[in-house]
Amino acid sequence: MNSTQGPRASRNWGWLWAVLLLPLAIARAPAGDMALPYPPQLQRDVSFWVRVYTQIDTNSGFLHDQYNLAVVYDTVHFPPDSSRRARERIVNGARDHYAAELRRIASGKGPLSSEDERIKALWGAAGTPERLLEATDDIRFQLGQSNRFKEGLIRSGAWQQDIARALRDEGLPPELAALPLVESSYNSRAYSKVGAAGLWQFMPSTGRRFMRIDRAVDNRMDPFAATDAAAQLLAYNHRILGTWPLALTAYNHGVAGVRRAVETLGTTDIVTIVRNYQSRTFGFASRNFYVSFLAALKIDRDPQKYFGAITPLREERFREVRVPAYVGIGPLERALDIDSETLHDLNPALRPAVWRGRRAVPRGYHLRLPLDTPMLTAAVLAKRLGSQTQTLLASAAASRAASGRSRLATTGARLVAAVMNPAHAATAAPAVASATPVVASAMPPYYSRVALASSSAMSTTTPAGLASAPTNRSEGNALPEGAPQFGIGSQRLLDFHHRIDGAVPDTGGEPDSTLMTPARPGAIPAGSDDAAGDDEGEQPVSAAQADEVSPSLGPTDGSTQSADPTDYSVGHNGTIEVAAAETLGHYADWLGLRAADLRRINHMRFGRPVIVGHRIRLDFRRVPPGEFEARRREYHQALEASYFAAHRIVGTEQYVAERGDSLWTLTRRFAQLPLWLLREYNPDTDFADLRPGTQLVVPRIEEVSASAD
Repeated sequence: MNSTQGPRASRNWGWLWAVLLLPLAIARAPAGDMALPYPPQLQRDVSFWVRVYTQIDTNSGFLHDQYNLAVVYDTVHFPPDSSRRARERIVNGARDHYAAELRRIASGKGPLSSEDERIKALWGAAGTPERLLEATDDIRFQLGQSNRFKEGLIRSGAWQQDIARALRDEGLPPELAALPLVESSYNSRAYSKVGAAGLWQFMPSTGRRFMRIDRAVDNRMDPFAATDAAAQLLAYNHRILGTWPLALTAYNHGVAGVRRAVETLGTTDIVTIVRNYQSRTFGFASRNFYVSFLAALKIDRDPQKYFGAITPLREERFREVRVPAYVGIGPLERALDIDSETLHDLNPALRPAVWRGRRAVPRGYHLRLPLDTPMLTAAVLAKRLGSQTQTLLASAAASRAASGRSRLATTGARLVAAVMNPAHAATAAPAVASATPVVASAMPPYYSRVALASSSAMSTTTPAGLASAPTNRSEGNALPEGAPQFGIGSQRLLDFHHRIDGAVPDTGGEPDSTLMTPARPGAIPAGSDDAAGDDEGEQPVSAAQADEVSPSLGPTDGSTQSADPTDYSVGHNGTIEVAAAETLGHYADWLGLRAADLRRINHMRFGRPVIVGHRIRLDFRRVPPGEFEARRREYHQALEASYFAAHRIVGTEQYVAERGDSLWTLTRRFAQLPLWLLREYNPDTDFADLRPGTQLVVPRIEEVSASAD
């Protein structure tokens, strides 16, 4: 054999083996490397966020163009300890300076200074006079984050193993563990000015889908419970949208908003969407969410390159004991011989009212204790608490429960009287506002405790694919034209259910002094907004303090995060797609019309229901589209809030439709599952034409009251 043939043959065989083994190599490649693309067209954007996260701290910031992140005009530095107002003056002055420079360059008058040449060079060939003039309105300031990002890398060690476990259990890419670096800098106590909270920055409405949030417990602040919830939400986003760039963008912008972008542009390509999609709500935050995540991931993979040696915190470890009864924090401290500060640090999900002694630690709550605490069972803790305390607790709870039932019955009766008889409106409970009368017997199961709603009967009692026909006496219309409206407004409905439909029995009013003791001084930050005493609005820190204590690292202003994929907007042709739990009566009510008017323009016969998923034409002579959309969203938000006050999603299961299945039979098969929630998990399924073999994703539901014990 020729000496040159051996190596050549070897190389050829090597090439062949490489081809044959390529599928196996791909199969073994980390899921994240395949699922989290890094488009070269987004390199400039990723590089910008890497600079924000590693080069400048919170005493400086970049003045840049908000659409072309390669254009950074200047780095602004603030004097140490400068006030927010002083910083604003510095930023505004710098912005005005560069806007004037851009106008002068665009005018073409006079020779360019070296500074002008530098600015013009930033834009390159794109810097036409027209574009430079537009850029005067696009100058944005981005605060540096390097100090907070480094702190986040250190803090991440406390929860890395649990996050890896949660992502693995949901079959998600392990790289998603970098998301808290963007959201909260791995600060489990973070609270944003828009109400997002915790390590994963859940909004309350979205958080209630997956975890306990009530007047005693807010599991958004528990990094372990919130991690499980975040894994569920991310899996849901990916299931609906199909790609991780879109699923992560939806974590900020909401599933419905991202679906709308995909439908508008006809593509799932993240580059096309972030470069070209235009919407009032798809702003800087949403456009940059995926690239800021990629930047965080890049740094997280090689932190030493940017920050030198990093020593993460040790994994957080503790013991747990199930609280045997509703009990104040004071008796627990004494029974456990553990000070309030230690308990507070280990149990961040307990609301401020619990630490103040105004609310009990709920029965069934898994209280965390220091790791060196001897093994302790609920029975042993009950003995330590003592029979007298237990008797007092039982007596107080029974008394408050009876009082609550009495108040509920009275309030419910007044509300029903008000919506069924306008003459009683003046004596109804304060929650009565404006909406459509409702027939109590037609209410869905999750409204059965009080016969009220923000509009007419829901669609959980209708055949497959149909939104229920209204059951009001005025032939299914909203109130006749010109008639006064009575009922329960959506916001009042939401507030009312927060009071009466909590996850655990309300321990009521001021606590018995023998059972409750005040929490340690300083447990709640001074100046907290919750000092007003409104338990439902309590925050770990005040909204004013949120930015100072721990603002989100990434661009999260204006986040919606909503998991509802339904598009509630009005089309350009004046039509909408019918959603579950909607009727012709709803539309007429929100538009200030009669249902007969809508039947006429849609050529619908009397008694014919609207069909979920079909489009219907509306009349906006009295109410503009924007106001109609707001009323529609408010109704669905109240509907979801009421349901998730009593239920929680704990996972999903696959179901294959059988012969004879319909949306009606499915909601009966899965008794606790309302029609609208089943559609949310299967938004592209035509339930009006459900065929055998259709694969459905069905959320598994757990009653909150049951899970609390």
